Amino acid sequence: MSALPPAPSLSDLLFAQAPHFVGLLDVERGWFTQVNPAGVALLGYPSAEALYHDAGRRLPAPQLAPPHWQPLQQQALATGAADAAVELHLPAGRVVPARAELQALQHQGRPHLLVRLTELPPPQTMQQRLHHTTGPFEAVFAHATIGIIVCNQQGDIVLVNEKARELFGYPADDLLGQRIEVLVPDSVRHHHARLRESFNAQPQVRAMGHNRNLVARRRNGTEFPVEISLSYFRLDQELFVVSYVIDITFKKEAERELIEQRQRVERLNQELEQKVTDRTHALMTTLAQLEKRTEELGQALAAEQELGELKSRFVSMASHEFRTPLTAVLTSTALIEKYPAADQQDKRVKHLQRIRASVNHLNDILEEFLSVGRIEEGRIEARPVALHLPGLLQETITDLQGLLKPGQTIRLSTEGPATVHLDPSLLRKMVVNLLSNALKYSEAGTEVLLQARNAGGALTIRVQDQGVGISEEDQQHLFERFFRARSVANIPGTGLGLYIIARYLELLGGTIALHSALGVGTTVTITIPYENHPAD
Repeated sequence: MSALPPAPSLSDLLFAQAPHFVGLLDVERGWFTQVNPAGVALLGYPSAEALYHDAGRRLPAPQLAPPHWQPLQQQALATGAADAAVELHLPAGRVVPARAELQALQHQGRPHLLVRLTELPPPQTMQQRLHHTTGPFEAVFAHATIGIIVCNQQGDIVLVNEKARELFGYPADDLLGQRIEVLVPDSVRHHHARLRESFNAQPQVRAMGHNRNLVARRRNGTEFPVEISLSYFRLDQELFVVSYVIDITFKKEAERELIEQRQRVERLNQELEQKVTDRTHALMTTLAQLEKRTEELGQALAAEQELGELKSRFVSMASHEFRTPLTAVLTSTALIEKYPAADQQDKRVKHLQRIRASVNHLNDILEEFLSVGRIEEGRIEARPVALHLPGLLQETITDLQGLLKPGQTIRLSTEGPATVHLDPSLLRKMVVNLLSNALKYSEAGTEVLLQARNAGGALTIRVQDQGVGISEEDQQHLFERFFRARSVANIPGTGLGLYIIARYLELLGGTIALHSALGVGTTVTITIPYENHPAD
C-alpha cells in the first residue's frame, strides 16, 4: 500500500487560495521563489512552471514601474514593512493601478520579502463608487432644514448649503471663498477672528445653544439671532470646521413675549398684593381699634367692678368702724348725765376718757382716708431730713402704749448708725401702721418685735408678731384698698394700712415683703433707700 502524500498546511492553503498576488522574493537573487496562482495569472504567465522557467527566473521589478520598486524594497528592509499605491505594467502594455504591500522576513537564513499586490478598480469605476457612496450625504447636505457652512482652517468658506444661503440672503456660490466673518456683525468681527483661532488650536464639538446669545449678519446688513453648533473633521491633515446655523428669531420673540407676559403678571400680582396689603392694613387698623375699644371697655368694666367692690368694702367697713366709736360716745354721754354729784367725778372722767379714745379712733380713720386721697391725687411729697432713728422709734412705741393688750410688749432693737436722712412723718406713719396691725391681731401676753437696721445706704425695718396670721390666698390681695383678710374679719380695721404703706414706699423707692402663716404670725419687712446728707 503506497503512502499518502503529506497534507498541505493551513499557510499553504491560504497562500494558494489568496485572490490577489502573493509571492516570496529572494532579495539577494532578485527573483521570486514562490508565487501563488492569482499572482501567476496577474503577471500574464500561463502557469507557475512558465513563471519559474522565465529567463534567469527574474521578474524585473515585478512588472512595477522602476521608480517605485527600489525605494519600496529599501523601506521594507529598513523598517520591516512598507506599502504604497503603484502601477503594474502587465503584458500587452496594460497598466493597472495596484496596492503593493511588502513585509521583510528571513527564510532559510536569507533575507526575503513577502509581497502582496492588490489590483485597484479603474479610475472611472472609483468615481462611480465614490459618487454612489457620497450621493446620499450630498442630498442631505443640500436639502437640510438648517444652514450648514464648512470653512477651512483659514476661515474661508468652502461649502455652504441652500438653507444657509437663504438665511443670509446670498445668491448661489457667492459665499464660497469669503471669510466666515462676513456673516458676523461688525461690532464682534475682530473678536470672532480670535475665537476662530482659539477653536482651531483646540477644536471640540460644541452643542447647539451653549448658553450664548449669538447674532448673525445678513447680506443686506440686518442682524438676526441664531443658535450655532460646531463640529470639525480633518481631510489630508487639514482641519475643516462645520457650522450648523438656526435662525431663532421666532424663538426670541416668543421668549420676549413670555417675559413681557411674566412681567405683566408680576405687576398684576404686585398690584393685587398692594391692594391686599392695604385692605389688610385697614382691617388690622380696624381690629386694633376694636381691640383697643374692647380693652378700654374691659378696663372701664373692671374699674366699675372694682369701684363697686370698694364701695361695698367701704360701706361694710364704715358701718362697723364708725358705729362702734359713735355708740361708745353716745353711751358714755348718757352715763355722764347720770353722775351729776361732785363725788361721782371719777366716773365722769372715766367716760370722758372713753369718749376721747373713740374720737381719736375716728380721727385716725379719717386720717387714713385723707392719706389715701392725697396719695392718689399725687399730693404727697417726701421731705427728707437728718433724724435720730432710735429716738423716733422709741417715741412711736410710747405713743402706742394705749393700744397694748394686757401682757403685750414691744421689743425694740436697732443696728447701724443712729442718723438717717428720711422724711420723719412718712417713716413714723409706716411704723405706726405696722405696729398697730401687729398689736391688733395678736393676743394678750404676746411680744411684738421691732427691728431696725441701717446699713449700705438703706434702712430696713422688720415688725414680727405672733398673731392670727394670714392665708396664702388672702396674701395676694393685702395691698388692695379696703381689703381685709378673712382671718381678721371680726377685728376692727379699715383695710387701708398696708395699701398706704405700699404707696409710701413706691414714692420713696422702697420695697415691702410679707411672710405669714395662719396661727403662727406675720413678719413684715420694709426697705427704704436714702442718700446721706453732707452735713450728717
